[in-house]
Amino acid sequence: MATIRSDTLAEATLPQDLYDAMERLNEEAAGLHIWLRTRANAGIRRPWRDGAVEPLAEPGCGPARAVPHVWKWDRIAPYLHRIAAIAPLEFTDRQQFLLTNPGFGGQLKVTNTIRVAVSIYKPGDRAPVHMHTPNASRTILSDAGGYTLIEGERCEAARGDLILTPNGTWHGHGNDSAEPVVWMDVLDWPLIEYLDAIWIREDDGEHGANAPPPEAGYSQKLYGMAGVVPRFTEARRGEGDRVTPMFHFRGADIRRQLDALRDQDGSPYEAIDVEFVNPTDGAPVFPTLGYKAQLLRPGEATRPVRQTASTLYTVLDGSGYTEVNGKRLSWGRNDIFVVPGHFWRHHVNTDKSRAAVLYSVSDAPLLRAVGHWRAQGRTESGAIVDL
Repeated sequence: MATIRSDTLAEATLPQDLYDAMERLNEEAAGLHIWLRTRANAGIRRPWRDGAVEPLAEPGCGPARAVPHVWKWDRIAPYLHRIAAIAPLEFTDRQQFLLTNPGFGGQLKVTNTIRVAVSIYKPGDRAPVHMHTPNASRTILSDAGGYTLIEGERCEAARGDLILTPNGTWHGHGNDSAEPVVWMDVLDWPLIEYLDAIWIREDDGEHGANAPPPEAGYSQKLYGMAGVVPRFTEARRGEGDRVTPMFHFRGADIRRQLDALRDQDGSPYEAIDVEFVNPTDGAPVFPTLGYKAQLLRPGEATRPVRQTASTLYTVLDGSGYTEVNGKRLSWGRNDIFVVPGHFWRHHVNTDKSRAAVLYSVSDAPLLRAVGHWRAQGRTESGAIVDL
């Protein structure tokens, strides 16, 4: 089992020959707009209370405007296995690549508020328990396997699960199954970094790893019944403010809900869509990022719409395309694509016999909080209306 102790992580360095091999992979993959992680996270930031910190050095710089882009899974996924073969987890802290938007010239973000990584955990891998200030999520892309431990609650992963790690929660990841597990990590890192509020704290043996674990399925037992919220216990979990206490939304439940709604009229701009919310107050799960899932029925096309918010999409099922300001982004299973704010877009399910399911993450909650969320749509006649 690959295990990292927090007191030795900072000293772990990738041997030069392996580092060189990783950099050669980076050069090869540059045209795919991904960046392969070659160094551990240790030392990026320490808690602000511990004194001065050094900022993360990111490769490249460029225009500060995101552009529409799709990352094709069949082209980028092989690099996960190549990373895992070259660089053991104990040297890199994460075996993953980060997506880079072509409009940012190599910076590690897909929009000005969202960072995305895709991670692989081999059988027996276990990453250290830690906490940090960015809000984060995992969207499980493998059929099954792997887990995330959050404030003592073990969340076993399966395809389509959304597992949330709000800021200020102790969490770690691992894989006890016989096959590698792959998931997509989404964080509001660029925003928190811009605000100079990034820090990471590793478990010192007295917090995350030794926290009394709640009973199995704690999130589901307390908050898994829509419209019913327990009042006998404090909802706050971890140190974060205005974040959800429910950490685990199961993919099977999400799909069941979408399928149950497929005969409804739905939205002309979003088809059948549902939002993941804080069950205690109905607010977004994070004050900075909002999460949704939507179903496009066979052959369905939505009307054009645009928002001030930027949105990241992941394809859980089906195939089709999204037209963004006249640019067609074709997508299929596990593809990831981004629609920057202010861009007109509409979705089309090109399969006449099968539904398509998209998960999305947007910075709409942030835009709403600062008074700058706007949306417009086109009617059937082509007229523009405020939404």
